[in-house]
Amino acid sequence: MIAIEISRPGDPDVLVPVERPRPTPAAGEVLIKVAAAGVNRPDVFQRRGRYPPPPGASDIPGLEVAGVVEEVGADVHDLRVGDGVCALVAGGGYAEYCVAPAPQCLPVPRGLDYVAAAAMPETFFTVWTNVFERGRLQANEAILVHGGSSGIGTTAIQLARAHGSRVFATAGSAEKCAACERLGAERAVNYRENDFVAIVRQLTGDRGVDVVLDMVGGDYFARNIEALAIEGRLVEIATLQGAKAELNIQTIMQRRLTITGSTLRARPVAEKGAIARALGARVWPLVESGAVKPIVHATFPLRQAAEAHRVMESSAHIGKLVLVT
Repeated sequence: MIAIEISRPGDPDVLVPVERPRPTPAAGEVLIKVAAAGVNRPDVFQRRGRYPPPPGASDIPGLEVAGVVEEVGADVHDLRVGDGVCALVAGGGYAEYCVAPAPQCLPVPRGLDYVAAAAMPETFFTVWTNVFERGRLQANEAILVHGGSSGIGTTAIQLARAHGSRVFATAGSAEKCAACERLGAERAVNYRENDFVAIVRQLTGDRGVDVVLDMVGGDYFARNIEALAIEGRLVEIATLQGAKAELNIQTIMQRRLTITGSTLRARPVAEKGAIARALGARVWPLVESGAVKPIVHATFPLRQAAEAHRVMESSAHIGKLVLVT
């Protein structure tokens, strides 16, 4: 099969098409003939040498795929050869074939093609577990989504809005802010021009929001705390601007705040499978009804993975980038 290899840590040009043996599914796994694979920010970090795959995972980048089940390993009872699926994987997605744990596979939602389905697992798994499980967002509560035009952001805005929550977002241009508002954000703040804390507090009658979904870190930490309402929850999922910040413990105590966060890639299959089941029951119906949809900015042939990474690093896109085989 053709796969995309990281020849050495570096710029996008280190992504090289190579021939690799077609993998064989182990017990509990399926082999997927990949039609499309999502591109995500962690793939860029892995390419730069800053995010190695967990033990036992493929060194080939790619955390989500969609395609047809080609082969079924032992002890797999719910999937059959020929099934159309999308799957969360710990690596190996940038290839013509990819193995995936069966519990991490979901059917392609009715009405979606493989490109759209490939844009879903990484962001939908991440948003569900962080916003709704860890952040405990409820209907009629308010959430602030940073990076609103990203794959994570466009997913979080739609799911929160479909859940009956008020949604605010930040983004880096007027075009991106407008896109966030079309997807359901009540107000998207251009963080390059305005103070998101002041605007969110003004729009909520100085109450603040119940949940902040943050992938920025660094000096956003203290500002996120300012933006939270009493009993608010700050959910950290990445640290694009730094992993360290100062914390006023008294503020946490006085306003009864919760600070949480998670990573996804290294979690056990059983935990990811539980997230998949929740998505199938709670989110897939929203996708099939058209209330929520993956936003795909552009597609690239698999062999042009380097170009997809250049677009990713330019941050010019809105939504997801997808490779097609």
